[in-house]
Amino acid sequence: MAGLIAGRLAGLLLTLFLVSVAVFAAMEVLPGDTASARLGTQATPEALASLRAELGLDRPAPERYLRWIGGVLTGDLGTSFTYGVPVAKLVADRLAVTLPLAGLALALAILVALPLGTLAAARADRAPDAAAALFAQGALALPNFWIGLLLILVFATTLRWMPSGGFPGWEAGIGAGLQALVMPAVALALPQAGVLTRVTRSAVLDMANEDFVRLARAKGLSRRRAILRHALPNALPPILTVLGFQFTFLVAGAVLVENVFNLPGLGSLARQALVQRDVVVIQDVVLIFAALTILVNFAVDLSYLLLDPRLRARR
Repeated sequence: MAGLIAGRLAGLLLTLFLVSVAVFAAMEVLPGDTASARLGTQATPEALASLRAELGLDRPAPERYLRWIGGVLTGDLGTSFTYGVPVAKLVADRLAVTLPLAGLALALAILVALPLGTLAAARADRAPDAAAALFAQGALALPNFWIGLLLILVFATTLRWMPSGGFPGWEAGIGAGLQALVMPAVALALPQAGVLTRVTRSAVLDMANEDFVRLARAKGLSRRRAILRHALPNALPPILTVLGFQFTFLVAGAVLVENVFNLPGLGSLARQALVQRDVVVIQDVVLIFAALTILVNFAVDLSYLLLDPRLRARR
């Protein structure tokens, strides 16, 4: 098992290296650069050359890549051309919003989808199954940014129960921070709950037809208890796979919801950096997104080994 983990870690590092090369190369082939974006179209060639030299953009691409990736390996993510502060501080401040938002949204999706999908499998082709299918279809049909706008209209504008947007910072208290994240988390969670409900129903229903579940039924267990004790635990691997994809989507794909609720998250930072051609910030943020995705998938792979002894035996 130790050899398997070491091999996965080596693959993780290789993937991150390839992603860093791809990100750097993509920024190289895009038209324009940070200097031209900052000085505008009316800048003289002399001013552009001076700023490029100041920012180090006149150096060869391999040298700039090695300086960037070397800084990343030592914890130095560089300095933002736009904000004039270390990128590490920008990213840390934004992750303090994005990660709790993604975690809260994923928790809400699990709390809704896991019981609903299991109930739909236990009562297949009956009213609960039809209700779960209706919920899943409705949740998937509604864009999360539209759900966010609807939540603001009802709970912030009309009822005045929740703030319409913004983030007070965790220094204002955990309660105030969570209150600002509740509606964005619900907007993100509903479509993911629709996906997870379908996956849970399908996975549990497949396991409910296996021989070991039929044996449990033959020994006197009701269908509900046989599904809860035997089918659901064995259906967790495909569910965990979807959860891993959903978490990375919630971290990297929450930019629209962050804009709707005016949240200073990592997605909005990436959008601003792309508009302003802040190359250092873009490269670092994309690499962090990739690292989070790879780490989550690595954690999912390890969970397979813990949940299924047969996989450990094969190793």
